[in-house]
Amino acid sequence: MRRLPHPPRCRSLTTGTTRAVHLPLLTIITFLPLVGALALLAIRGEAAFVERTARTVALGVSLLVLLLAAILWIRFVPGQAGFQFEDRTDWMPGFGISYHLGLDGISLLFVVLTAAITPLSILASGRVGITRLRDYLVAILALETTLLGLFSALDFVVFYVFYEATLIPGSLLIGIWGGPKRVYASIKFFLFTFGGSLFMLLALLAMWHITGTTDIPTLLHTHFAPAIQAWMFLGLVLAFGVKLPLFPLHGWLPDAYTEAPSAATAMLSGVLAKAGAYGFLRFVISMLPDASHRYAPFMIALGIIAVIYAAIVALAQADMKRLIAYSSFSHMGLVLVGLFTLNATGIDGAVFVMLSHGIIIAGLFFIVAILAGRTDSRMVQGFGGVAGRMPVLATLAMLFTMANIGLPGTGSFVGELLVMIGAIHVGFWVALFSGMAMILGAVYMLVLYRRVMFDTAIGGASGLVGVLRDLSPREIALLAPLAFVVLWMGIYPSSFTRVFDPSVGALVSGPIQAAQVSANAASPG
Repeated sequence: MRRLPHPPRCRSLTTGTTRAVHLPLLTIITFLPLVGALALLAIRGEAAFVERTARTVALGVSLLVLLLAAILWIRFVPGQAGFQFEDRTDWMPGFGISYHLGLDGISLLFVVLTAAITPLSILASGRVGITRLRDYLVAILALETTLLGLFSALDFVVFYVFYEATLIPGSLLIGIWGGPKRVYASIKFFLFTFGGSLFMLLALLAMWHITGTTDIPTLLHTHFAPAIQAWMFLGLVLAFGVKLPLFPLHGWLPDAYTEAPSAATAMLSGVLAKAGAYGFLRFVISMLPDASHRYAPFMIALGIIAVIYAAIVALAQADMKRLIAYSSFSHMGLVLVGLFTLNATGIDGAVFVMLSHGIIIAGLFFIVAILAGRTDSRMVQGFGGVAGRMPVLATLAMLFTMANIGLPGTGSFVGELLVMIGAIHVGFWVALFSGMAMILGAVYMLVLYRRVMFDTAIGGASGLVGVLRDLSPREIALLAPLAFVVLWMGIYPSSFTRVFDPSVGALVSGPIQAAQVSANAASPG
């Protein structure tokens, strides 16, 4: 095991007359939603006033966070080595633990994704009859803070704290404001995620015991012995595999996504699930390259199983929301395949799929929420002929459906194509079975779209479709930005890839390449 020198500390606030004061912008962005949540709790008055004010304050805070995240994106320098916008303060210096935040090209876009989905989730929450709306919005803003902190953490302990903290608002959103089986789904979500996190804690302690620090940049430059890497790999795979989710650790997902309010599901599926994939990339592949190279075939196999299994199960679902939940599971299997191709193209594709999937899946869940809000039902058999009564919704639903199956011109196509190109370097059969995500996805999504939008409704005009009206201006404002981003990512993908590709390239040309060289040298002949 070799350990490189600790990187120089970059503090947010500097002293002295010759250095300018650096505004801790990343810290402000991370904790601003939490400040907004506390402000909501301070609102007093009549119930109608409290709800109206809480909705306005929550939306305003989330839009301000989005604006600041956009500033980060504009100011980010893609070709600059290392992390940017770093904020660092000693926390427990005697144990090598510090409050350390920073962004590279990968984490930056996940911060932007979180900041973009949150105000839309708040906007969607305003149109449904959610009881105790202020408390609900407090949970949404608290979840945003934990996600922003998770993606920007540069200390493993800080990452672990934020990672665990997502359990609190996530469980509350499911358990208090969810469907009939909300308590069961909430407990299941909590136990699965908390149980997996204990294995992450063991890996964290092992890294700290060996290096004396939990600073992520230092850990990234530390080479752990292959035998130690194998055990750390197992612990981190169990931890991040639950949240991804990794087959067969997905048991919590269908119930949690189905029972949670649709606006909260957009946060859980669109952003929280990406925390697992981000953990694989930031910790497993980057810090444990030897173990990742050794067990990559096994991880790819699990990803392919998830792609095919989830797609088949999705086709059998009668609940629209549950079908989309399994669709999300299938796409996360494709992400896993891309990550463990361990080449730049495959990893680029996995990151792109994560970003595009976060936008697409949010749009699909919002559409289901709109239909369920008008009819009080999510069952496919109760719908039919919706396109005749809701042409605007049918048009947007077609766009999100086509994007979900990887139609050229949408963001999902770019990501899936890159994953398949990366997979072909691993093997023909890997690329072929990975491509099943597009084929099977087309089957269940087009069947869903046809049955809901064009088939004859059960019950005729007196059925559920008889009460439908097309999208309101508020609902168009909710879905239109997502539709725009889906097309933007498909037509001009380089505006995204140029941000994270240098970070992925540095990873592949560094620890991954070294692990491959070491494995080739150790193999007989």
